[in-house]
Amino acid sequence: PRPVAPPPPAAAAPPADWRDAPRTPGTWRWAMEAGRSTARYGLPGEPSLASLACDPASRTTILWTNRTASGPTMLTITATSTRRALTASPAPDGGMAVSLPARDPLNDAMAFSRGRFMLEVAGFPALYLPAWAEVGRVIEDCRAGG
Repeated sequence: PRPVAPPPPAAAAPPADWRDAPRTPGTWRWAMEAGRSTARYGLPGEPSLASLACDPASRTTILWTNRTASGPTMLTITATSTRRALTASPAPDGGMAVSLPARDPLNDAMAFSRGRFMLEVAGFPALYLPAWAEVGRVIEDCRAGG
């Protein structure tokens, strides 16, 4: 008789508080890309999981994630001080994006969240991203006009 393989381990239950979840592996990297102050999050050598860029012409920040959908989809941002659901749209180069005015308080909530903020798109695992200086740099560059 053939031995029966043990069942796969049960998925770990999500933490009771999102701030206790492990940070999504990766690092923020800042660069000027096509005239835009941009911070990208991911593992070195891998495609980005998320980014925050400044559109200097419209003075908006563009939050992008590699999560995909065929049409507008809810993207929820949770930070220490706030939680907001936004409608993200498919981005021309893949993924989903949402734009915020540079002075929108949600930008500050992400930049100054205690250690991390969370991005959620229905049907995908949440991203737990650190609130590092690169996020704040993009926001400040956008407010300064570039």
